[in-house]
Order: sequence, then structure tokens, then C-alpha cells
Amino acid sequence: MSDAATTTRRAVVTGISAVAPNGLGAKEFWEAVLEGRSGLGPVTHFEADAFPVRTVGEVFGDGTLPGVDPRLAVQTDRWSQFALLAADEALADAGVRPQEFSPYDLGVITASSSGGNAFGQREIAALWSKGPRHVGPYQSIAWFYAATTGQLSIRHGVKGPCGVTVAEQAGGLDAIAQAKRALVQGDARLVLTGGTEAPLSPYALTCQTTSGRLSASADPERAYRPFDAAACGHVPGEGGAILVLEDEASARARGIETPYGEIAGHAATFDPAPGTPGAGTSGALRRAVLLALADAGVRPEEVDVVFADAAGTPELDRAEADCLTEVFGPRGVPVTAPKARYGRLYAGGAPLDVITALLALREQVIPPTGPGAVADAAYGIDLVAEPRAARLRTALVIARGHGGFNSALVVRTLTP
Repeated sequence: MSDAATTTRRAVVTGISAVAPNGLGAKEFWEAVLEGRSGLGPVTHFEADAFPVRTVGEVFGDGTLPGVDPRLAVQTDRWSQFALLAADEALADAGVRPQEFSPYDLGVITASSSGGNAFGQREIAALWSKGPRHVGPYQSIAWFYAATTGQLSIRHGVKGPCGVTVAEQAGGLDAIAQAKRALVQGDARLVLTGGTEAPLSPYALTCQTTSGRLSASADPERAYRPFDAAACGHVPGEGGAILVLEDEASARARGIETPYGEIAGHAATFDPAPGTPGAGTSGALRRAVLLALADAGVRPEEVDVVFADAAGTPELDRAEADCLTEVFGPRGVPVTAPKARYGRLYAGGAPLDVITALLALREQVIPPTGPGAVADAAYGIDLVAEPRAARLRTALVIARGHGGFNSALVVRTLTP
């Protein structure tokens, strides 16, 4: 395909969803975010007294999720079940019936960072306690990072571009960028994209504690305080979001007059290795932000709000704040981190930030970080604590992943 042909294509969001600790469904989630409603609390999925983590963001229950066919539930991990529910909501929101498309015009590109950890732990426990005859046949696929993409493609008859990105929280933005690329290149008309996560099994939580970045606070109101002088780590959570990303011409042909917005630009970088020049600084993240803005054709002064990665540790918050002040100037752009009220959802968190940004653009309001959120004055950022009415056209979403991943995504309202 010629460069001229690809540059005229735009990737627009026509359907959204949300599965989050503070709201099931995009409408309930958005209301919870605006109200600053918390979804944080103690671990209930398993006995966690031996774990240093006391506060998490759980969705609901610990069995088969309502709306998931029990026959499919035995084949899938909770993380994939979240995505199945979210995809149904997003497709309905977009008014899409997949059977009315050619299967080769449809794609699925999702993100994951821990895969089907609970399913895998359960089957390995059966192996060691009872023997190999007690390991189910779905163990070979249900834990794997691409299982969600596979289940969605089977459920909706998708035969176009499919894949998975694995870069912790940054992977959620990378997946959306890959989906955009498939549309711009003409490889698909519509792609289900985003990510979900269910990292609250004993094994998964054990793995996370080795990072040293998890909050040990038992107080849900104080456990996750990004950019705060009292920041003590992040709260892990489960959930995520699936979006319908569509070629604009296809969306218009279906009668979609006002998509949520356009995925306008993206970039990804990787931090220098520890102990090498630039390690621990804002340099690589700043480069990702500047490249994403350039990809979108947006100047820093045109960005109306930033949805922060909000790691919740002093050194990582400092690096992100330095990036923001270097690109936008001290207190140069409003910054928000709604995830402080429902947890850091890893590969599911960044897609939730993207739908939150799109709803903010639609409603012309910046959603809050949460009641009482205060940025340390030394960071020099304008952290939004309460809902703030504003004229919004362009939003920047930032995500970082443990191990050095950086990703930045620009979303904006459509212009002629």
C-alpha cells in the first residue's frame, strides 16, 4: 500500500468497556471515577495473612463470573473471562455484529503481563498433590499470554490480524498501537484491542512482591498515593478494558457519526540498564512522550491533560514528574491518576486509562486522582484531586512496565 493511502487512514474508537474494582461496565466505572469511589480493600480471594500486601483492588467474587458460559469457564482463567465480558460490552457499544463482517477484516490484539496465573497454579497444585492424571487438558493453553486473544478470536469468528503484547502496564498501550497499525495499513477494518489482568492469586502476588514496589498499607485510603510525599508503593488490582478500534471510513459507512475519539499517536522506548548512563532518570520516558506527540502531530502546549503512569514510589514518581515538567513546564498541564482509587491493573490498567481519557474528552471534565490527593510540591506537577471542568481536545496517556518498558499514547477528538 502506498504512503499516500496509509496517511489518509485514521483509527477511531467506536466501542468501549470496563471491568474494574470500582465499577463493572463503562458507565458504572466512569461514575465511580468521577465520584472518587474506591474499589480498594483487603484480599478476599484467598487466605493472605502470610503476605505483606494488605490492600488490593478486586472486581467481585472468585468463581465463574456472571455472564460467562460455565462450559467456557472451565477452559479459561479469570483474566480471559474479564476480556470476554468486556469485549461483549465494547461490541454492543459500537453496534457491531461480527458475523456481518468478513472474518478476515476483523482482528484481536490484546495485552497481558501475568497470563492465566490462577489457572496455572491450580493445575500445578493438582499435579504435585494428586499426580498427572489430575491435570486438565486446558492447562496447556489457559495460562498462556495469548489465550485471551485466542478465546476472543474463536468466540467472534476473527481471522484477521491477531496477537498479544507483553510489557506489563506499557503493554496495554502497545497493544492499542499495534491495532492502530493494522487498521492504517489496511490489514483490517476493525480490531478488538486493550487488555485485562487477574494477578491476585497466591503465586502471582508472590511474584509481584519481589519487585519491592507494592504498598504494605492496610488502609485503603492511604495505601496508594502517587506523587505524594507519603507514597509507599502501588496497590495491585484486577480488571481492564477492551476497545473497538475501527478504520474511520468503515465506521462512517456503518453510520457512526461521533466516535469516542482517535488514536492519534504512539511511541515506546526502553530504559537504560541499571548502572549505565541515564539509568533511573526521565530520559527514556521523555523520549517516548516526545515521539508520541510527534507521531500525532501535536505540540506540547496542545495537550490538555495527562493520565499518569503513577507508580507510587518516590524514585519512579520523581522520574515521571521530571519528564512532565521537562516536556510541559512546571505545572504546565493538568495530571491525573484515577487508578489510585482502584489499583494498578498492569496490562489492564493502561486501556482503562485510555477509555477514561476518551470519556473525559467527550464529557469535558478531568477525572480526579481521588479525594485528598496532593502532589509533593517538589515534583512541580498540577495533580487533579477533584473533578475539574476544562476544555479538552487532546489527552496523553503514559504507561511504564517493570523491567524498563515505556509507552505513551495520544488520543484526541476528531477534526475534519
